[in-house]
Amino acid sequence: MEKFAQDIILKPVVTEESMMGTSMKKYTFIVAKDANKVEIAKAVEKLFGVKVKSVNTINVSGHLRRYGRFEGYKPSKKKAIVTLTEESKTIEFFDGMF
Repeated sequence: MEKFAQDIILKPVVTEESMMGTSMKKYTFIVAKDANKVEIAKAVEKLFGVKVKSVNTINVSGHLRRYGRFEGYKPSKKKAIVTLTEESKTIEFFDGMF
């Protein structure tokens, strides 16, 4: 079954550290847990019209959170750091963050 690009790239990560990477054409996204690097690269190219150089993925386990006497774990997720090629244009969504 074919996956849609919108099902692979779930949302962007907008933190201070991830915004520093945008100057080097590195963008961070939360992606589907079952997506591999090739699928992530194709989805970013399709959604944003850019050329992807490399993709690094990180599995982030859920952190323990407490609420009074109750405690539980936040859901785990998968992050992808996508590096674009030198001649590729930037992603406009991240340009408006500065």
